[in-house]
Amino acid sequence: MMKISLIQPARNNLKYLKWSYSSIRKNSGNHIVEICVADDFSNDGTWEWCSEMMKSDPNFKAIRNNGPVRLGHTILYDRLVNEVATSDICMIYHADMYLCPNAIDEIEKYIKPKTIVSLTRIEPPLHPDGPEKVLSDWGVEPEQFNELDFLNWFNGVDNFKNNEITEGIFAPWAFYKSDFLEIGGHDSLYAPQSKEDSDIFNRFQLNDVNFIQTWKGCVYHMTCRGSRFNPSLTQVGKNSNEWEAQNIRSTRNFIRKWGHFVKHDEFMKPIIPHKYGVGLVVKNCNLDLLRALEPWCDKIYIEDGYGMITTNYIDEEQKNTKFDLSKRIRLINHHDPICENDIVVEFDGTMLNQNNFIFIERLSEILTENEISVGYYEMDIFKFHISSVRHYENDLIKIANNYA
Repeated sequence: MMKISLIQPARNNLKYLKWSYSSIRKNSGNHIVEICVADDFSNDGTWEWCSEMMKSDPNFKAIRNNGPVRLGHTILYDRLVNEVATSDICMIYHADMYLCPNAIDEIEKYIKPKTIVSLTRIEPPLHPDGPEKVLSDWGVEPEQFNELDFLNWFNGVDNFKNNEITEGIFAPWAFYKSDFLEIGGHDSLYAPQSKEDSDIFNRFQLNDVNFIQTWKGCVYHMTCRGSRFNPSLTQVGKNSNEWEAQNIRSTRNFIRKWGHFVKHDEFMKPIIPHKYGVGLVVKNCNLDLLRALEPWCDKIYIEDGYGMITTNYIDEEQKNTKFDLSKRIRLINHHDPICENDIVVEFDGTMLNQNNFIFIERLSEILTENEISVGYYEMDIFKFHISSVRHYENDLIKIANNYA
């Protein structure tokens, strides 16, 4: 008999939380399932419900962010794991998920230290299809969900269960708490949400954690009711303005940290190009170019006689990141880029266009795919001064919270 703690942040989505709770208690089998909820300053009665549940269910635990500032699940996941969960095994689990029968059995079959087990998601067609999930529409609201019909279908269908297992990682994912703590949990750089999962998946993989997706253990997932489709902010299928803005911030921070966009294979296993020490030397840079280029390097060197470009950009952008932008933006005449960076890319900003900007976006991939060596090179508008090809991605495994 396995004991597992389900980690569930909640924000103004009480009806989904209740629906999810019911399925967990019905379909836990003979396992001890501890439900750990974090109420993120909801005003829909979530905390009142949690308080009642803690009185009636000894394996229900909850904490509350009293606000008024939202913390988001990037922070609350870790608070639940560190402060609330009492099991050695935990699972990141969303409030809009229905736990299918035998899912916990499947986790028990494969879970062990240095292995993370993901359940297969069955979802309505709100997002593009992919080989890592099953599209089947059983409703987008709890009141639309016919449990009996769904279970008859689920128990009778075999086509997607034939795979047994594949590699990949996504919610819901079960893990040993020791593996989570070893790398420091989620990076608060991405708070309140977005890209925190891709970041931690990269770090797990670099820390030699294996990924298993079981196709015989499933959830029905109504999708995104705690974030982009939160019912208090928007409607089903329409991204909230809050989520759109935060997704832009988190994407830029992911690029600053890793040097590339989120990458994964068809089953959602991370693909991680090497992280290099890159400096961009940009002549004729303006505010728009600085805004576009700054995340794609460790340092950017510009001509800024009166300092207005730098000052305006930092005033605009510093609130969106924990990276110290004053240390990332340098003046060409005051610093030696070649001494400060392993790889220096020099170009004239007036010659940058949509076609060759792709080269900047794919720089880490291009360097990873080609056996680059120390030396001087020219390509298109770019001049390369390469003094070292050291890789830095393993330095990112453990959270240091140092964003100089």
